[in-house]
Amino acid sequence: MEKNLTKPPPAAVPAGEASAITRGVRRMLAAHGLASVAEFTLRSRRRADVLAVDAKGIVTIVEVKSSIADFRADRKWPDYLDFCDHFYFAVDDSFPAELIPDSCGLMIADAYEAAIAREAPETPLNAVRRRTLLLRFAHAAAGRLHRLEDPGLV
Repeated sequence: MEKNLTKPPPAAVPAGEASAITRGVRRMLAAHGLASVAEFTLRSRRRADVLAVDAKGIVTIVEVKSSIADFRADRKWPDYLDFCDHFYFAVDDSFPAELIPDSCGLMIADAYEAAIAREAPETPLNAVRRRTLLLRFAHAAAGRLHRLEDPGLV
């Protein structure tokens, strides 16, 4: 049994500017009917900044970038594309949008809200991967909620 499926990583909430962007993104996703978790570990062992699911099971991954240096140093984001129907970068309003590849969606966010500046192309997941990912998402979200409701849980 994989115990770490539901246990958030030690830093489940990003620090500083990334935290503010993540918060705004998750608020916007919730306003559009998507449920999300931060710092979701994929089967590939990569950790998505935000993974969200809508009522139809469509999966969106959002990679938060708090600076140009953070974006340029990141070589792992292409690994996320096989685990979502839509992939976005989320940045603040000072980030030069032209750095974000045209093949990715773009969100502009602050600590309170986010807006989609460019829609992400749809790249549908195959049925087996979708089912596996949705089960892992549900398990992770339920586990996190349980730990909030019962802080003494080991």
